[in-house]
Amino acid sequence: MTIPDPHTMADWLATDRAHVWHPYSALGADLPVYPVRSAHGVRICLADGRELIDGMASWWCAIHGYNHPVLNAAIASQLQDMAHVMFGGLTHRPAVELAGLLVELTPEPLQAVFFADSGSVAVEVAMKMALQYWQARGRSGKQRFITPRGGYHGDTLGAMSVCDPVTGMHGLFAGVLPKQLFVDTPGCAFGSLCTDGHMASLAAALEEHAHEAAALILEPIVQGAGGMRFYSPEYLRRARELCDRHEVLLIADEIATGFGRTGRLFACEHAAISPDILCLGKSLTGGYLTLAATLTTREIADTIRAVPPGVFMHGPTFMGNPLACAVALASVRLLLESPWQQRVQALESGLRSGLQACASFPHVSDVRVLGAIGVVELQEPVDMKIVPPLFVERGVWVRPFGRLVYLMPPYVIGTEDLATLTSVVTEVVGMQGKM
Repeated sequence: MTIPDPHTMADWLATDRAHVWHPYSALGADLPVYPVRSAHGVRICLADGRELIDGMASWWCAIHGYNHPVLNAAIASQLQDMAHVMFGGLTHRPAVELAGLLVELTPEPLQAVFFADSGSVAVEVAMKMALQYWQARGRSGKQRFITPRGGYHGDTLGAMSVCDPVTGMHGLFAGVLPKQLFVDTPGCAFGSLCTDGHMASLAAALEEHAHEAAALILEPIVQGAGGMRFYSPEYLRRARELCDRHEVLLIADEIATGFGRTGRLFACEHAAISPDILCLGKSLTGGYLTLAATLTTREIADTIRAVPPGVFMHGPTFMGNPLACAVALASVRLLLESPWQQRVQALESGLRSGLQACASFPHVSDVRVLGAIGVVELQEPVDMKIVPPLFVERGVWVRPFGRLVYLMPPYVIGTEDLATLTSVVTEVVGMQGKM
């Protein structure tokens, strides 16, 4: 293995610090950034020769690991035909086949597929669909969205408006965001009873605001980047019933949970419900290219079509990109052909046993596991200047946020690598209590 010249590496790291703006950071921030040379399987290979076991699946999307031959071949094959054509007035086989597969896999009422560029855009599309639907129904006053506190739906303007306004990441923009209707965070944990008391806040909001509410938007079962909370499927089932009773659409944001992460192909399956609009992204392409999809019912699509302007008013330039659709098709098929349920069950068992010791630390508030998600919640926020380097020094890649140290590894991770991940997390979390 050839190690890059350190002076050259230092030069381009200096350029990175001077000109590259990383997510949720300041330009030139004094935070560690690690140059990556390559990635294979569940390992990220740094430019200095070190290898890190990936505990994050690159923000939860690389479910098959890196450099998978099947996905590589799908990209290479599609590239021989075309990398991109506009989707306005044209179509192509990868998009059509992918749409057909998504319709087949999702609950029966979802029949229409709108491709977008990212998860945030998929949420924007879902919100615009709901607004245009009610306008087409002659109920233009239904313009607001109800959503539980503690949620996260993306970083674009509409998506930010339905993220938690207090504990979320977008408080700076509160003055310009649309004012949405927030209800209590689902208080019934996964596996526990969901009482009328747990539903009271949502029920009251729907009772009072149904006339102005276009939709309830939520992350089914798992509130992701807003706090990594797991809640009862009964809450979701009762939320579906309340939406039907009050004529409010239900939008399920499964960008993080879709394609097996919670142990079901889609998290809505835990409650045996179907949303009116479903958002998918992240692991849709197995982490290869950015692509998202918003699915809805034929009734919503036909209603939008039936009145002027007769079209849905959205159209990304790179919508339905052939490369992205081809690798997404390969990724979903690869997942379905694999023993993914057994892998996720094994991950759940390994995460549960491997992180259990963290629960005994006095500075840890909670340890929770669901499917291929393991979370250690601390009482105080993690110091991002100190903690990520501790993980890298021990040969793993874990990226905490706020008070949460969590793992969402690729499904293909082996038993030994998973044990190393959980052991290192336990060690580093234990060190936090002494700092």
